[in-house]
Amino acid sequence: MSTLAAMLLLLVTCFTISTSEGASSASRKCEDSLVTPLPNKFFHGSSEYGRGYGAAFAKLNRIQGAGGWSPLDTDRYQWLQVDLGSRKQVVSIATQGRHRSSDWTSQYRLLYSDTPNNWRPYLKDGNIWTFKGNNNSDNVVREDLQHAIVARYIRFIPLHWSQKGRIGLRLELYGCSHWADVISFDGHSIISYRFRSKKMKTLKDVISLKLKTTARDGVLLYGEGQQGDYILLELRRATMKLSINLGSSQYNLIQGHTSVTSGSLLDDGHWHSVVIERYRRNINFTLDHHTHQFRTNGEFEHLDLDYELTFGGLSESAKMSFGGKENFVGCMEGITYNGDNITNLVRRKKVDTSSFRNLTFTCAESSSFPVYFNSTSLLRLPGQRDSDVLSVSLSFRTWNPSGVLMFTQLAKGWLELGLIDGKVTVYINVTQKRSTHIDISSGLGLNDGQWHSVHLNALDNYAMLTVDGDEASTVRTAIPAQIKTGGTYYFGGYVSHTDSRSLQRSFQGCIQMIHIDDHLVDLQALEEGHIGTFENVSLDMCAIIDRCVPNHCEHGGKCSQTWDTFSCNCSGTGYSGATCHTSLFQQSCEEYKHQGKSSGSFWIDPDGSGTISPFRIHCDMTEAMDWTILRNNLSPEMSVSAVDKDGKAVIQINYNITEEQVLSVTSRAERCEQYVAYTCRMSRLLNSPDGSPFTWWVGRDNKRHFYWGGSGPGIQKCACGIENNCTSSKHYCNCDADLRTWKEDAGLLVYKDHLPVNKVVVGDTSRAGSEGKLTVGPLKCKGDRNFWNAASFTSPASSLHFKSFRSETSTDISFYFKTSSNHGVLLENLGASNFLHIEIRETGQIDPILIERYNSPGFVGCLSRVQLNNVAPLKAALRSGMKAPVSILGILVQSNCGASPLTIPPIQPANDIWQIDAGSALFSFKDEKIGADAVHHNLAVIGGTISLVILSVLCILVFVIRHMFRHKGSYHTNEAKGAESANCADAAIIVNDPAFTETIDESKKEWFI
Repeated sequence: MSTLAAMLLLLVTCFTISTSEGASSASRKCEDSLVTPLPNKFFHGSSEYGRGYGAAFAKLNRIQGAGGWSPLDTDRYQWLQVDLGSRKQVVSIATQGRHRSSDWTSQYRLLYSDTPNNWRPYLKDGNIWTFKGNNNSDNVVREDLQHAIVARYIRFIPLHWSQKGRIGLRLELYGCSHWADVISFDGHSIISYRFRSKKMKTLKDVISLKLKTTARDGVLLYGEGQQGDYILLELRRATMKLSINLGSSQYNLIQGHTSVTSGSLLDDGHWHSVVIERYRRNINFTLDHHTHQFRTNGEFEHLDLDYELTFGGLSESAKMSFGGKENFVGCMEGITYNGDNITNLVRRKKVDTSSFRNLTFTCAESSSFPVYFNSTSLLRLPGQRDSDVLSVSLSFRTWNPSGVLMFTQLAKGWLELGLIDGKVTVYINVTQKRSTHIDISSGLGLNDGQWHSVHLNALDNYAMLTVDGDEASTVRTAIPAQIKTGGTYYFGGYVSHTDSRSLQRSFQGCIQMIHIDDHLVDLQALEEGHIGTFENVSLDMCAIIDRCVPNHCEHGGKCSQTWDTFSCNCSGTGYSGATCHTSLFQQSCEEYKHQGKSSGSFWIDPDGSGTISPFRIHCDMTEAMDWTILRNNLSPEMSVSAVDKDGKAVIQINYNITEEQVLSVTSRAERCEQYVAYTCRMSRLLNSPDGSPFTWWVGRDNKRHFYWGGSGPGIQKCACGIENNCTSSKHYCNCDADLRTWKEDAGLLVYKDHLPVNKVVVGDTSRAGSEGKLTVGPLKCKGDRNFWNAASFTSPASSLHFKSFRSETSTDISFYFKTSSNHGVLLENLGASNFLHIEIRETGQIDPILIERYNSPGFVGCLSRVQLNNVAPLKAALRSGMKAPVSILGILVQSNCGASPLTIPPIQPANDIWQIDAGSALFSFKDEKIGADAVHHNLAVIGGTISLVILSVLCILVFVIRHMFRHKGSYHTNEAKGAESANCADAAIIVNDPAFTETIDESKKEWFI
């Protein structure tokens, strides 16, 4: 035994060591220095200040040469580029200034790419990120990236630098190697991944891939089953769309089709990652670290697929169903399906790739060279001079509806090409004999962030404008005189000129594929200074950002944007505010009642700014407690006739609102009830006492229930069975007597966790002579359990302090208050950032010494219905016997000041430390000697105060003791009354068990502090 124990100990020890070593290696597996080992030829700079200042000296802690890189010019057009040799995963960056100098870089941007062109800026929180650099020459500043990037080329753009010297930089990148099989798709090829069995039935799936493309449409993934199930992942207008169907029922009574979209601008030629995680109907759809969580429609949970999944396009059989969809053009890597590495299987020739004309494991790079314009950018390019033919074409993408695309001065006049209200517009001003203006326009909604092409020709006394290559919609117009070109073209801005109808707004966006005189402009030669000039542009990159993805407009609000900001149109949503966050409606009938409203139809929004949409209900406010009424589509005493093949009649009951909306009403209510009645003639109901029920009803969560109105769960009886007054003493329902005369079983269903009644199945109407009539009344709920929870503050020094919480992008705080005081703090947060403070103020000043003493002018009055997002923290704090993250300053006793008018008399001015005396609002503090009379007076005041405190404590003890005994007696009295009124054991259970009806009365308790 000792030997066996020793062996086990050795195994455990070895496992522990190997695990710790594995964990250690895992923690440092992506922390390699990537720059230090590189040879000098892998460094390039825009320029260098002199010998010893070159890019190769820019390694961290290096002191050779001049101790770092410094460019010849100190401006924002300088850059330092590092070639990592192959694609690497970069997780952090460290920088220094130039060794022992006055040169450093205090702010910079980071660009990255797989090639030495088409750069992508590093984004953080959806914005182009500016890194903080150094404020001296030798200290190292390191910043971890929010998300790791994968690239071969890294470019640093200095933005700010030492005011004492020049740009200076040394750097290091930390990360590790990245390797993945890359497959190139040409629009004709697909990967066919065949299942091991002919059919695949899965409860959960994990699918992932990365893609890079400049095409805005194309199918990435498709699979289908003969039962109607399918999954489709595709690019649509440069957004990612996932469509899935886990199955639809016969006659399409249950529609399972579900579609969601994510992302935008995915045709930028950069890598994007997609992960689809499904468990039953729950799906996480993640694109570039943004996760969209949703549930599929329908009730089915398995994905049934036949034969295969295809990547890169549709199978031949699917093209008949999805005609017109294009195959994917671009590159994919890291394709996985439920643990299988598809790209690795392709390399090993384990899957069908017969459709590939030329299967390659490299990614062809785009030849585009975009130029990024801001509001102060200008690009100046040469063209032919004194030519009678003007030809300019380009592609652009922008969010702004207006802006100058191109301007050129003619020999006599000028020409301007731009956007106005999302249309491409051309202004031509010819001044040969007399000034003549010509306007033409084409296109619509071209400020949608997509790439659009424009081609302008002017020759032989006419001009032609073509947008997006649509020759059929080309606009032509006559020019009264022959034009002569001026030879210089300005893009993204313009030079001041007279007699111009200029758009007077610079272009913000991206332009590429510029042709002048039918020749493609070599923008790389522009970058190298061989042709043209530019101001404040970013070459070889398009840093356009979609501010509406993810959509910050809530509740279906429509997002629109310009280059700098976005706005939300909340029309028709039922919400208001900058992001359609604030509900326009109250949360319950109780709130409308306290606004003085009378009975009627109202819109309510039970979860406020939550995900549940507002809906219309009826409020009955004639009683002391209001009733919320949800009506259904069933007519009273509806005849039960139609039966299915099993001889049962199924009656579906609809409320014109969703199940989630119904639940939001019942969960808030103190009590819910629903009247049901079955009028019968030779039609048995529950088949009591011991038979299988002929009839049942279906409630919340699609669960069956075998009790009827007036009874409760687990009791297969009707109301007459509970009250012992059924037609036949042998049965517990009148209808179960199976008589030829009309009888009725009716009553209230009160167990609200089962309500509402969504369906009734009647099973005994197919016999000759059997008849039945069904009545299902409206769902009625009364009270609002979340409305009343109040705290009364009797002293300015009293407070409730809740522990800190982690806020998301938005936080909702709401409460009711009632007071007779004209000042006091209602709410404030304290912490690293004191950004929230709500108070009542009067005109005048408060003694700063008193504010310092009590921290803030305290509130005297009642606070009620405090809500923080979906949590009621005040309610949780004031429930007895519950642990809550709150500390209380002061004495806590019960009150009713929220249910009744304020019973606390206003504090007398003499006793209110915050009362401002008009004659003594300002105090002058002097260093005066205190007399003996003043000392005796103070002692008297102190003695009186102590006596008053002792007397108050005794009174409170007496009050608390009487209060405890009064409530204890009340409890026993209520219990006795319930038992006396019950006719049988079942009735006693229904009357006395609070858990049964879930109508525990949370008294409208309020509290003194």
